[in-house]
Amino acid sequence: MRKILPIVVASAIPLAAIAAPPTHVDRVQAYIERADRIDGAVGAILARDPTALTQAAEADRRAALAGKPPALNGQAILVKDNIDVAGMPNTAGSLALKDNIPAADAPVIARLRTAGVVILGKANLSEWANIRSSESISGWSGVGGQTRNPYDIDRSPCGSSAGSGAAVAAGLAWAAIGTETDGSITCPSAVNGLVGLKPTVGLVSRTGIIPISASQDTAGPMTTTVADAAMLLTAMAGSDPADPATLEADKHKTDYSLGLRKDALKGKRIGVMRYAAGFHSGTDEAFEAALAVLRAQGAVLVEIKEFPEGREIGQHELTILLTELKVGLKDYLAGTDPDKVPVRTLADIIAFNKRNAGSELALFGQDLFEQAEKTNGLDDPAYIKARDEGQKLARGGLDRLLKDNDVVALVGPTMGPSWLIDPVLGDRYVGGGAGNAAAVGGYPHLTVPMGLVQGLPVGLSFVGPRWSEAQLLALGFAYEQAAMARVAPDLD
Repeated sequence: MRKILPIVVASAIPLAAIAAPPTHVDRVQAYIERADRIDGAVGAILARDPTALTQAAEADRRAALAGKPPALNGQAILVKDNIDVAGMPNTAGSLALKDNIPAADAPVIARLRTAGVVILGKANLSEWANIRSSESISGWSGVGGQTRNPYDIDRSPCGSSAGSGAAVAAGLAWAAIGTETDGSITCPSAVNGLVGLKPTVGLVSRTGIIPISASQDTAGPMTTTVADAAMLLTAMAGSDPADPATLEADKHKTDYSLGLRKDALKGKRIGVMRYAAGFHSGTDEAFEAALAVLRAQGAVLVEIKEFPEGREIGQHELTILLTELKVGLKDYLAGTDPDKVPVRTLADIIAFNKRNAGSELALFGQDLFEQAEKTNGLDDPAYIKARDEGQKLARGGLDRLLKDNDVVALVGPTMGPSWLIDPVLGDRYVGGGAGNAAAVGGYPHLTVPMGLVQGLPVGLSFVGPRWSEAQLLALGFAYEQAAMARVAPDLD
């Protein structure tokens, strides 16, 4: 006779035992707790937004409603401390602006809030975005102290978006917003193992950003992946009536995520900027490995040995920056509360620093500020000549390289590895020739991790013509997905 086994009815699993997915509040709380543990050593966060958990709760509420939440709903970011965020000090790292509390968000921040982001706080930076002194130390500010590289805390995070880069690398935020005049997004992204995009000047509003140069300044995303950078840029891009440079932004912006494909390199002719390499053997090895990945993905590589215009661009850039700095700072300060921000001009800031030399000038001086104060405004023939010649060389030179070699983009090593922080000798940049012309010309520049050199990250630069962000992101995404070269720092 067949034995009949008893039927066993499993008891119901208590609902409480089923792990619920983390909420946005949970994620933001985790970032806060991680910063409590780690940021004392890294020094990336200058100020925390006390409303971050409230913002996260609002993101959870939106997610629970019927319909689709905003594209970046609940994603937690840090903002470089030269961008206006309502209710938080915007200091450029200077004690002269410690009480500068904007009443309204910069337009780029307003766009990000509309997209659903949670702002965790402000990131430290090189004071005044590295324009105060020719002997400045990247990542140091009078307000925030010294930011350090999370891959080696004795080494520089580069700048000026130092805290933005170090924080994202250290896992203190999903992403960060940086700004660049020349290298200030791409350098800290490269040496902190991140994706960083300096957009075309005029794609993203600069209103509400403490300026250096109307010709070269822009904000941009700093992330761990190309896909995240594409999502952020989609939210950030757009015209702003208060910023004439953005007149064409609405015409050119798109959903940058839609063009990301793993086969985007296939058949694409890409110029190899040999003139921007050869400065460090370890970086050269990583670059050759990156080129091998591009070839394996079907790219046609075209060697470019020389860029004659590059030698002359630097002769004009400093005149452009210092002249526009004096004018731009005065315009920004005019919109601040005079009862809280007593400095109204560059001359006032120079005088403030002298009065507070023990805290502001102890490590390095303000020679670039003093040179800028001597400039003669935007109608000065010397400035106009430098601006026109500099942009002609940069734009004409890059356009010539792209056209003569029949390539859609240029690639080169972004920088060498990070250097030791040294208050005596200051910054010791290694390389950096891939992005200078793009900075002066206002062209887009994307850097993507291409691996480690003796444990320190280096990046691969993609440079293209104006408004070519979609193509650069697509090429960078295809490379990133094939190379999988990013290695996170070991901080736990």
